[in-house]
Amino acid sequence: MPVARALQIAREQNSDLVEVAPTVQPPVCRVLDYGKFKYEQSRREREARKHQRQVETRQVRFRPKITPHDMELKARVTEKLLREGDKVKVSVMFRGREMSYPELGRNLLVQIYEKVKEIAVIEKPASLEGRFMTMILVPNAPKQPKGGGDGPSPQAATEQ
Repeated sequence: MPVARALQIAREQNSDLVEVAPTVQPPVCRVLDYGKFKYEQSRREREARKHQRQVETRQVRFRPKITPHDMELKARVTEKLLREGDKVKVSVMFRGREMSYPELGRNLLVQIYEKVKEIAVIEKPASLEGRFMTMILVPNAPKQPKGGGDGPSPQAATEQ
């Protein structure tokens, strides 16, 4: 339909002529109330944003001379944060003469990673920044079942 004819029809209906698919040949237009269209579109976007989860970066701090029990406790906290889907910045803070032994901090970060490596990957490896040695861990992507997911797998049926 010619553009002039489409505009005439839109004016007769007190509506707007809106181009909805400009990339196809020929371009696709619709006769509709543009204000209502924009409002509904923004409402859909707002609703979609409401259901999204923001990934936060959480921090867990250690000292080089931490006791084994405290290290276990903080490793469990790190694991909990990763399971919730947050990034975790693991930091070792050095004070005074502890700066002379950065390998203590690196070993501590390796131990923490060993405890959570099933659920996390290293986004940024250990590096010394001033008085802090930091490493950033991110949760693994959830594993998708192979084979399309149409019902239970044959292996699941034999396990029952």
